[in-house]
Amino acid sequence: MRTILTLLAAALTASAARGQRLNPDDYIYPVRDVPGLYSANFGELRPGHFHAGIDIKTDGVEGKALVAVADGHVSRVVLQPGGYGRAVYLTLDNGVTAVYGHLRNFRDDIEEHVRSERYARRANSVDLWFEAGRWPVAQGDTIGWSGNSGSSMGPHLHFELRDTPTQRLHNLVREGVIRPKDNLPPRIMRLHYVEIDTLDDGTPVRSRPHTYAVVREAEGRYRLARGDEAVEVGRRGYFVAEVSDRRNDVQNTFGVWRVQAAIDGEPYFEYRMDGFTHDLSRCCDAVSCYPVQVASRNEAIRLARLDRSPELFYPILRERGLVRAAAGERHRIRIEAEDDCGNISALEFEIEGRDGEFRAEADPQGTALRPDRTATMRIGNSARMTVPEGALYEPIHALPEIRQAPAAPKGVRVFSPAYHFLDPSTPLRSAVTVSVNADIPRALQLRTVLALRNRRGALVYAGGHCTNGVVTASTRTAGDLVVVADTLAPVVRARFERGADLSRARSLQFHAGDNFSGIAGWRLEIDGEWVPCDRFPMRGTLVHRFDRPASHGRHTVRLTVTDACGNTARLETEFVR
Repeated sequence: MRTILTLLAAALTASAARGQRLNPDDYIYPVRDVPGLYSANFGELRPGHFHAGIDIKTDGVEGKALVAVADGHVSRVVLQPGGYGRAVYLTLDNGVTAVYGHLRNFRDDIEEHVRSERYARRANSVDLWFEAGRWPVAQGDTIGWSGNSGSSMGPHLHFELRDTPTQRLHNLVREGVIRPKDNLPPRIMRLHYVEIDTLDDGTPVRSRPHTYAVVREAEGRYRLARGDEAVEVGRRGYFVAEVSDRRNDVQNTFGVWRVQAAIDGEPYFEYRMDGFTHDLSRCCDAVSCYPVQVASRNEAIRLARLDRSPELFYPILRERGLVRAAAGERHRIRIEAEDDCGNISALEFEIEGRDGEFRAEADPQGTALRPDRTATMRIGNSARMTVPEGALYEPIHALPEIRQAPAAPKGVRVFSPAYHFLDPSTPLRSAVTVSVNADIPRALQLRTVLALRNRRGALVYAGGHCTNGVVTASTRTAGDLVVVADTLAPVVRARFERGADLSRARSLQFHAGDNFSGIAGWRLEIDGEWVPCDRFPMRGTLVHRFDRPASHGRHTVRLTVTDACGNTARLETEFVR
């Protein structure tokens, strides 16, 4: 009886985690006058996060009417330079929250309220929450117009549906709310095999991947380029499938919904993207084979589960997805990739156990790190890194060392060698903290931060601050860290001639860019009075939308832009309006 109750409790817990399924009949399409084409789907693997919704094409233009997909109310409005830019959140009466991102502008009454709040707070960015009675909406009501704000590479609508109590995101296509035109099965691009051994302390160590080319025999059917020759495997290993997907009438690539692996007809592993909460979004780096993923244009799905990768992504899991074969033993592997519209591709091949096996050896100078405990590593008295509990997906061995710093970009001064704690191929679920001592001129200490050596060997901004010659930063990206000072101010220029007549213009526009640390703040004044100004980081522009009637007079402009290291640029000019 106790066993039955335990199983029932587990089933109820799993059901709550999945959330209630959507009823497609409850919803209408969120944008008017578009052909229903898409540029991204739910759950795609992005750098450091799963894609949380779908991206709907808007014919390459802004200004398509966005409508409430069901009855409810506007519960939140966000305006920020990155992320979703201008975004509207609707809490629907059926217990679901709808999210619309990258808007050009909100509907007039909401836009006016946001403008008033920005002036009252003297804030370029706002995050406003509303009670149910403030902004009610009926299904089909216009709530705003599509745009290209935030971290957007082109005009489109980012759209999500979330379970309101849990904020769990729904797979809109798989649950039938959105129905793209799609009869194209996924593409299986490459296959990798990785052997694994475990050290005495429980730390897994992997071999270098063996990579196999894949050939498409027919639509949805694939084989290895090596023909019928069996893939040699060791006593314990797993496969990594590089996959991609397409849809009719667009050139974009998409993520897959499901990848399943079977041995001799028995499924032993399945990854499935049915939904997630935002706290699990970064776990895409554990679902993927991170070292392969960061260098690939495809999705590199690891057909095995890391120790701390969330269980909800794996409805089928036997021996964590490991494949075993004794010497001379043969088995047949079938790997299926399915998209969210039900199209399936399959790759089948033989494996054969080989003589010999991969054996790992621990470096006696290395440091053992575990996900369930906090650890601190040091390099002499110069540098230290604290890896908190929960930052890792599995136990690892790290070998801290000092390396030569790479060349710095223009305007950046280097004050330390490169400190290596974690290999760049290590995915991090949460941030680690690094502190480095360096001899830094007093005049530059306020401009001093940590930089990270990227995969191409270049230095990129990692952040932090300097106190008494010690630079401390938190980072969620592993790699070599260097102490640097950014000495160049941002570059700012008006996108109109001094004294230009802007009587017919709708906005005041500026170009703003930075060499290294990025723009952190900006302030625009017209005739000495603060006015709101939107930043579009993907286009490198700052824009003030005229919100007052033209006075046909001359106006002065003062724009101040500051980067993340405190360097400031100022522009003063004038226009007629």
